[in-house]
Amino acid sequence: MPSLTILLLIPFAGAIVASLPLGRRPAVPRAIALIASGAALLFAWSLWFRFDGSQAGMQFLEKTAWHPRLGSYYAVGVDGFSFPMVLLATLLNFVALLASYGIKEKVKSYYVSMLLLESAMLGVFVAQDWSLFYVFWELTLIPLFFLINRWGGERRDHAALNFVLYTMGGSVFMLISLLLAFDAAGVHSFAMIEMSAGLRNLPAEAQVLIFLGFLIGFGVKMPIFPIHGWLPLAHVEAPSPVSILLSGVLLKMGSYGLIRAAGTLPGAVMLLQDALAALALVSMLYGAVLAWRQSDLKMMIAYSSISHMGVVLLGIAALNVAGLTGAVMQMVAHGLVAGSLFLLIGLLYQRTHTREIGQYSSLVRVAPRFAFFTSLAFVAAVGMPGTAGFVAELHAIVGGFQAWGWVVVLLGVAMMIGAAYSVRTVGRLFTGPVRPGMEGVEDLRRMEMAAAGLLAGGVVALGVLPAPALDLMAGSVAHLGAAFAQRP
Repeated sequence: MPSLTILLLIPFAGAIVASLPLGRRPAVPRAIALIASGAALLFAWSLWFRFDGSQAGMQFLEKTAWHPRLGSYYAVGVDGFSFPMVLLATLLNFVALLASYGIKEKVKSYYVSMLLLESAMLGVFVAQDWSLFYVFWELTLIPLFFLINRWGGERRDHAALNFVLYTMGGSVFMLISLLLAFDAAGVHSFAMIEMSAGLRNLPAEAQVLIFLGFLIGFGVKMPIFPIHGWLPLAHVEAPSPVSILLSGVLLKMGSYGLIRAAGTLPGAVMLLQDALAALALVSMLYGAVLAWRQSDLKMMIAYSSISHMGVVLLGIAALNVAGLTGAVMQMVAHGLVAGSLFLLIGLLYQRTHTREIGQYSSLVRVAPRFAFFTSLAFVAAVGMPGTAGFVAELHAIVGGFQAWGWVVVLLGVAMMIGAAYSVRTVGRLFTGPVRPGMEGVEDLRRMEMAAAGLLAGGVVALGVLPAPALDLMAGSVAHLGAAFAQRP
């Protein structure tokens, strides 16, 4: 059964149905979108029972000739790196739709765009042909541009254009690298497995030239310093449900692509290992310091994402099992934590019309459910034991220590800065006298509680019982780590 094709078609079919003239009531396209996204969520998570995490190879593989003369295939499959991202994407898209009840204008177009975005994001994670991967990668830009440009804040035009220009600029470098890799592989195929086999014996210096294009293309999306300029503005101006997907899924597309590029060009990654680690440490410290200096809550979370994705880059650069495990776990953990924060801050903004920390105080008295879930999200962002962030950062630290020794203590510095602004924010939000205008802030509603509870449950479950998630990625991580260990 073509399981992954069905998964891709579920949200796409939902978008088609939602676009039909079925009435003017906004509840109709919203209900269709929730049904389609919920069906994709249930279908994707049902595949877990058939997925064997101990295997390193692709599972649920489908391959059909797409353009034989060009060497392109419709090839889809998942392994221990991509399947967790598929599960994360379906969960966060469903949560984002649950949180979208505040959209009152152009409702049909909004939900159609969200479903098309979900289909494109899933396509990136399941594609096993570089040309197909590139098509899905570019397709995510179209709905995202309109989601930011039509339903964003006051500077939405600038934010949407900035995002598209940054991403398309990075995509140019990625496309050049793909063409160079296709020519150098000598296999007349864009299939990832075949290109990887053809490129592994390429001299390391030649691999570096190809890998740098991938690093720029994927680094823009992660993002890493200094090619992160689109992120803060896009997060601030995007609707909060879209920010959930930007931070929770879109950033993971970049790090996932970088893992694929590392496996395809191992010689280049090993030659650039120390440079990648330095870039990761700079990103972590830079993002943490700028997050600490922010008074706008969405801006703070945006800059903290740069710091957290630096942990992912450090884990990838470690090139060992512990580091790669930490990278994938951090991708999942950050998706859940950042998604929670953007969800809750967005709901607060709808009620108070401000994101300035100084405007809040003692919400624990008037909105205790907000206080609980927001505090939990900030604690998880610090990587406290019992949360998903702790498991991820512990593996990243162990992997980094194995590779570079005590230099990895700089990761601890970034974590302490993160703890400082997290504790400060929780204190400012939930202590002190109740400010005028904050007395009547409505607490989380039932649907909002369900969305926040899904993400909070995932954060705690991965922190308390990480074994199922670790088993999910174990085979692929062990195989890639062993491949790096065997190279001279």
